[in-house]
Amino acid sequence: MTFSNLNLIAPILDALRKLEYEKPTPIQAQSIPALLDGRDIFGCAQTGTGKTAAFALPILQLLHNKNQKPSNTIKALILAPTRELAIQIGESFTDYGNKLPYRHVVVFGGVSQLNQTNALKKGADVLIATPGRLLDLMQQGYVNLQHIAYFVLDEADRMLDMGFINDIKKVIAKLPQQRQTIFFSATVAPEIMKLANTLLSNPVKVNVTPVSTPTEMVKQFVYHVKKENKRSLLRHVLKSNGIDHALVFTRTKRGADRVTKELNKNGIKAEAIHGDKSQGARERALEGFKNRKVHVLVATDIASRGIDVDKLTHVINFEIPEQAETYVHRIGRTGRAGESGTALSFCTEDEKPYLNDIHKLIRKNIDVVRSHPFQ
Repeated sequence: MTFSNLNLIAPILDALRKLEYEKPTPIQAQSIPALLDGRDIFGCAQTGTGKTAAFALPILQLLHNKNQKPSNTIKALILAPTRELAIQIGESFTDYGNKLPYRHVVVFGGVSQLNQTNALKKGADVLIATPGRLLDLMQQGYVNLQHIAYFVLDEADRMLDMGFINDIKKVIAKLPQQRQTIFFSATVAPEIMKLANTLLSNPVKVNVTPVSTPTEMVKQFVYHVKKENKRSLLRHVLKSNGIDHALVFTRTKRGADRVTKELNKNGIKAEAIHGDKSQGARERALEGFKNRKVHVLVATDIASRGIDVDKLTHVINFEIPEQAETYVHRIGRTGRAGESGTALSFCTEDEKPYLNDIHKLIRKNIDVVRSHPFQ
C-alpha cells in the first residue's frame, strides 16, 4: 500500500513525495481512512509508530474538503503533554501542509507568551498546545474553542502520569459536543479507558505494535548487582563496552541527578533531563545529546517522552521500572528504522519481582550477563 491508496488530496501527496514518504505505517493505514470518514479514533500506539501523520494528514484534508477558508477561528486542537512533542507536531503540520493555506500555532509554557499571543492574533486554523499554557491563554481571552471540529489528545497516558487530568477536563468542558475526537495512548490502563469513554463516540479502535512485543532489533541483557554497586557498574559497562552514546533511565529525579554527577566526575559527559529542569535546560541537554556533545542522557520516564534520537545504540535501565510496559517503552528508543540496538538492565534483589513481570510481558527471559566485577 502507498499513500496514494488512501484517497489523500494532491497537495498532501506532493508534500509526502517531497519528504520521500511512500508507504504509510500500520497506524496511518488504519487511521487515515477512518478519520476521513468522520469517525472517532481510539489508538493504542507508542512513540515512533508514525501517529502524528495519522492525525495531521486527515485533519488538513478535512479542513480542505469542507472548503474551510483560513480564518481567525481555531478549528482543530491538538493537546500534547510536553513542549518537545508539541514542537514536533507543529513541524509535522509545516511539512505536510506546505501546499495548503492553513495556519497553525504552537503554544507551551516555560517561555514568555508574547510571541505565542502575537501569532494567535494573526489567526490560526490549528492550535497545538500543552494543557497549562492553553488554559492560561483561554483565561486571558486569547483562545476560543467554540468552533473546534477536530480534537486530538496525544499521549493521553503521559498526560495522566504528569498530573494533567484536571486541566484536560477543563479544556474538554469548553469544546463543542459535535466534534471529531482522536485519542492516542501507549497504554490501556483502566483510567485511560475511563477518560476515552467520556470523550469518544463509537470509535474505531486502532492497535499497533502491541506493548508486549519489544522490537526484535533490540538485544536485551540484564546484570544482577547490589544497589550500592550500580553506579560503579554503569561506569564499567560504558567504558568496557566502548559505549559513547547511551540513554540511561532512572526512576526518580534525584536518582537522575546523582547518576549524572557521578558520570561527569569520572570524565563521562552526561546531562540529566527531568521534570524539575527548566524547558530551556531540557532542550539544551537533548540538543547536546543529539549532536553527540553529550555522551549520556540520564532521564526519568516522564521527561523522556519526545526524545527521538537517530541511531541510538544503547538504552540502559539503571533501575528496573515498576511497570513492565514502561520497560518496553524505554527499550523502544533504540533499534528503530532497521537499526540494531542494545538494552542493558541493572537488577538488584528487591527489583527481581519487576524483572519477573517483564519476562511475563515479553514472554521470554532476558539473557543474564554473568561476567562482570560487581556480581
